[in-house]
Amino acid sequence: MARNFKELREKMEPLRRARVEKRVQEALKAMPLDELREARELTQTQLAQVLQVSQGAVSKVERRTDMYISTLRSYVRAIGGDLQIRAIFPEGEVLIDQFEDLNSNSARRSARD
Repeated sequence: MARNFKELREKMEPLRRARVEKRVQEALKAMPLDELREARELTQTQLAQVLQVSQGAVSKVERRTDMYISTLRSYVRAIGGDLQIRAIFPEGEVLIDQFEDLNSNSARRSARD
């Protein structure tokens, strides 16, 4: 008989539960866009409606390996997040903030055109 995952988790020993939770958190640190969308429980069609594009356009974005930062930021915001770009060095991380005004600059350009 199939069991509810919540029931199984509650029956786990606390140490094992902690190990599983740690693995889950590690897995969530890096994933492709399609898996991230699915983890947020959205379909391509639902995301397309939010972005006001076709489902095919969402599919193309998810398969791309190179895209505009503004495209990626729009995608991430549409699934409820915010995009930050960081440079990671041996001495530490640096937040690169020159792209913070991308959307407002794009909006100003569109308004002029």
